[in-house]
Amino acid sequence: MLDSNAKPISLVVMGVTGTGKTTMAQELVRELGWPYAEADDFHPQANIDKMASGHPLTDEDRWPWLRSLRDWITQQAGKGTNTIVTCSALKRAYRDVLREADAQVVFVELDLDKTDIAERMEQREHFMPVELLQSQLDTLEPLQSDEHGIRIVSNQSPEELCHEALRQLGLSK
Repeated sequence: MLDSNAKPISLVVMGVTGTGKTTMAQELVRELGWPYAEADDFHPQANIDKMASGHPLTDEDRWPWLRSLRDWITQQAGKGTNTIVTCSALKRAYRDVLREADAQVVFVELDLDKTDIAERMEQREHFMPVELLQSQLDTLEPLQSDEHGIRIVSNQSPEELCHEALRQLGLSK
């Protein structure tokens, strides 16, 4: 699936809030040793405040955020560095912005049923309230067959998910 002789790789772990993107990315970092960026850290404070107050982001809120993440991927790739990124990347148009990076951008979509996601969200500290889960599910456009990536149901341990993703991507050790 990946061309190790081409541009550096950026694995983008994507999905709605609460599917385990950060946990999965941390496991990938442990296995691969690649630099990692948490997309939440790229949000301007206004976006965080908006979500924390229970209001979903608009596309206009997301474009600058996605472009800054794309630019980080390009900067890392310019140094010859493979990366791991977490980003909801809910719409194909959002993924298109990330694909503009000068890297092999590959998506790892995490999927889980709504009840399990809501349970996870209630057990963690995060600015995204569980009330916004439905808006994310309504916005989600799952990866299409012509998009570079894989889809995994995130109902296994982080280690099992990581190994399955690496196997499917052809990055297994």
